[in-house]
Amino acid sequence: MIDDLAARMAADLTEIERTHMPFGKYGPQFCPPDGMPIYDLPAEYLMWFANKGGFPKGKLGRLLEIVYHMKADGSESAFDGMRRRNGGRTPLRQERPRSYVTDESGKLRAES
Repeated sequence: MIDDLAARMAADLTEIERTHMPFGKYGPQFCPPDGMPIYDLPAEYLMWFANKGGFPKGKLGRLLEIVYHMKADGSESAFDGMRRRNGGRTPLRQERPRSYVTDESGKLRAES
C-alpha cells in the first residue's frame, strides 16, 4: 500500500515536471515556446482556480491542484530540483532592457 502511494506520488511529480501551462496568461502565447512550467506558476494564479474558476477537468486540473496544495502547504522546495534540471526559475515577465546615464550634475538617471 505504501509503495503504491510512493509510486503514484513519484509519477505525479514526474508529470508536474514535464507539464507546461497550455493556455491563458502563462500559456505559450505569453511564455513561448511551450508555456510556463506548472511548478513555476504563481501561487496567486493557482489560488484563483481553487477559489473562483475551479481547476480544469482532467489530468491538467489534477496536476495544477497538486501544485497548488504543495505551494499552499509550504512544500514548494520540492520543485527546486526540477528548476535546477530545467535551467532555473521561469521569470514571470520579460526582462526590460535598462540603461543608465549621468546628467550634468552627476546624478544617475534611467535612460528611456
